[in-house]
Amino acid sequence: MAAALSISPSPRCLFDAPVRVQVSGLAPLQEVTLRASLTDEGGELFQSSARYRAESNGELDLSRSPALGGSYSGVEPMGWLWALTPSKPFKRLVKRDVLSPFCLQLEVFEGHGAPGKLLCKGTNERSFLREGASRIPVREGRVRATLFLPPGPGPFPAVIDLYGTAGGLIEYRASLLANKGFVTLALAYFGFEDLPAGLEEFQLDYFQEAVEFLQTQQLVRLSGIGVLGISKGADLALSLASFLSGIKAAVSISGCGVNSFAALRCNDFTIPGLSFSVDRMKFLESGAADMSEILDDPLDPAHKNSWIPVEKSSAAFLFLSGSDDKNWKSVPYCQEVVTRLQAHGRDVEFYCYPGAGHLLEPPYFPLCQASFHKLLGMPLLWGGKWKEQAQAQDDAWHRIQTFLHKHLSSSNPHRSHL
Repeated sequence: MAAALSISPSPRCLFDAPVRVQVSGLAPLQEVTLRASLTDEGGELFQSSARYRAESNGELDLSRSPALGGSYSGVEPMGWLWALTPSKPFKRLVKRDVLSPFCLQLEVFEGHGAPGKLLCKGTNERSFLREGASRIPVREGRVRATLFLPPGPGPFPAVIDLYGTAGGLIEYRASLLANKGFVTLALAYFGFEDLPAGLEEFQLDYFQEAVEFLQTQQLVRLSGIGVLGISKGADLALSLASFLSGIKAAVSISGCGVNSFAALRCNDFTIPGLSFSVDRMKFLESGAADMSEILDDPLDPAHKNSWIPVEKSSAAFLFLSGSDDKNWKSVPYCQEVVTRLQAHGRDVEFYCYPGAGHLLEPPYFPLCQASFHKLLGMPLLWGGKWKEQAQAQDDAWHRIQTFLHKHLSSSNPHRSHL
């Protein structure tokens, strides 16, 4: 009987969906190596490899069979995916075109040493939009974004999705959220088309325009808008919740809790960006820059003018941070904001993930400990440990959805026709 690899419930699935990988037709207790490979849209190769031993019946089931070493170890049903490592340093796996899937090749080789005889292989096609969901480019007034609509008649809760200091328009998290029943707006705010090129100053009016655009969409539930941000986008999420009445729920992922780097102009006043010094930047032997010390201490009362007045907001807040965040000290910084919110009786949740780094992504995206930063022109250190990062991303993804559904629901969600 020839060896065969199967992926269930289907070899085609959404990127954040778990699958079961099984191999049959092996010899009893046969030693094999499982290798997974993915080539991204830029032609960069990512691979993982782990050693296994078949069961006495000649079968291998990753849901119960432990990896004996390699890129990961122990019973890790999805380790072959979250442990993908770039073949070149400082490469990060991102998805540019969410209308096309990532295609992974899984191969089973004989033995535990150098790749032996190829015994069997299979393909896992992982998509970012489910059937019936829509992707709509938005060029409305000043707003530069992409709108994602879930399948079905709605109405749905709506979320603005903001990424960090790399700039541009990043869509893959927004597309995955749309699959979960959210109208999502992946919003660019600099480094894209005719938007500002860098991190100098942002206008609150721009984000207000994005909120108003969402509120006009027929599939949007009018009980309030959510905002989700990571890194600099997390700080902007707090600002939107503090100043814009339409925001009812805000998620901060790896934020620093104050207005960082760029000033935010709000009608008749401006919140300055927290000051920093590049002289405090450190460089590792690998060449990656450690920026964790460059910000001035946001907890210092001398920098109170950069604090975001979150306690004035009636929104609910969710803070998610990793203890190994090497970009800045997101855990103690966010803890201070949480304390302020709790003192004012606000609805707030905070989760710290031991061993997780700065880039808390949707499930199964591999850990990126350092990558080249286009705006700064150098590789930056992000931190994180492999297994801990994978566990944190899975937990955070479910918490985000639960939180947003809870706080964006309404007893009367239907749009008025008056």
